[in-house]
Amino acid sequence: MFFIAFFGLAGVWFGIIVFRTFSMVRSALALLFSQTALGAMFLSMQAEFLGVLQIMMMATEMSIMAIFMVMFMMDPGGLGKMDMTHQKRLSLTAGVVSFIAAVAIALFVDWGPVASVAPDAAQQTVDLGKELLGRSMLIFETAGITILTAMIAATAVAIQPVKRIKEQDSPGHELTEQEPMKHEH
Repeated sequence: MFFIAFFGLAGVWFGIIVFRTFSMVRSALALLFSQTALGAMFLSMQAEFLGVLQIMMMATEMSIMAIFMVMFMMDPGGLGKMDMTHQKRLSLTAGVVSFIAAVAIALFVDWGPVASVAPDAAQQTVDLGKELLGRSMLIFETAGITILTAMIAATAVAIQPVKRIKEQDSPGHELTEQEPMKHEH
């Protein structure tokens, strides 16, 4: 129980740090640590498969996100003290209302009887695998293709087009690359 509470508090703390830092990279790392703490909570509850899966997925996702931030953000290091919070009153109100709603749902909903017998860890992994490879497969595959498409589109939009000119002096009139074209606004 100590480890569940410890990792839960660590996850909440790093979640707060995500919004308190000026650096996009530090924010991504804080989000990674927050999600890793959630994975550690799974591990301490003896849900090994979910814990390892959570940690592996978040490590990969946050690494990719940090790389894209370094490539495309104006100030990924946070040296310019960029304010990363927007619509503060609305955000705080939405956060407080969501927290109260989540606590109310957790406390006042009849969740039914507590399971007296749970399958062992191996059977839980088998059941989860059947669920993921059964009816949920289309959802995960669609989400994966959508994310990949968005990453390719973001990269294509961010790259400046290269102006190509024909060289008249060389045989075959080969195309050569020149400086990137400047977009006029």
